[in-house]
Amino acid sequence: MAKRGWDAASYDRVGAPMTAMATRVLDRLPLTGNETVLDAGCGTGRVTELLIERLPEGRVLAVDADPDMVRVARKNLGDRAEVLRVDLLQLQLDQPVDAVFSSATFHWVLDHPLLFARLYDALRPGGLLVAQCGGRGNIADLRRAADDVAQERAFSSWFQEWEPSWLYAGPEETADRLSAAGFVDVRTWLAPEPVVPDDPVEYLTTVTLGPHVQRLPEAQRQGFVEAVIERLPSPLNVDYVRLNLDARRADRSG
Repeated sequence: MAKRGWDAASYDRVGAPMTAMATRVLDRLPLTGNETVLDAGCGTGRVTELLIERLPEGRVLAVDADPDMVRVARKNLGDRAEVLRVDLLQLQLDQPVDAVFSSATFHWVLDHPLLFARLYDALRPGGLLVAQCGGRGNIADLRRAADDVAQERAFSSWFQEWEPSWLYAGPEETADRLSAAGFVDVRTWLAPEPVVPDDPVEYLTTVTLGPHVQRLPEAQRQGFVEAVIERLPSPLNVDYVRLNLDARRADRSG
């Protein structure tokens, strides 16, 4: 299955709601200011900037799998963070970090058992994982509307053998997977995070419906998104449900 691509410049324009959600997640991460923290899925680096502010004597390693996101993140962050293009399923660090932070990323990774094993290995003993991603029920209304539009005659030929490129897991199986990877003090829960975007067409095109529109010729993309919006109440409310994860790598003593 081909991975979705990202328009980083557009994401930088419309990504304020994602930054707001990520800020609340970041507030859950206890920091003294001198830690080394991995931002797993840094995007354009806007949230990474907030992390850097909380680490005046620390270090931030920011990674993302998308080349355009990495390019813009390097531009936005300069020498304030080390930005690397890394697939999280292939993550291997030279030195372990004190904490892993992530927002709006894990649902794009389809192998959560391997993902959590990689993150466990990236942490020092006692290190923390604090994250949020799309969870069970995420954008359910939006997905139903998109599926309906994808079956219309104008678009259906482009959605033959369509397979979703996301994993919206529930808290129960996520807790089991974290524990199986070796994490302790595991907490997982779902929370609604509705968003009313300022520019619905660009927001859906860039963020939530990216996997759909990238299957379409350029000339049909806006029409697809507008048809989805027409099937939903106005003003558009993106019905996010986020999966929150807090966990700790076991100390050396277990």
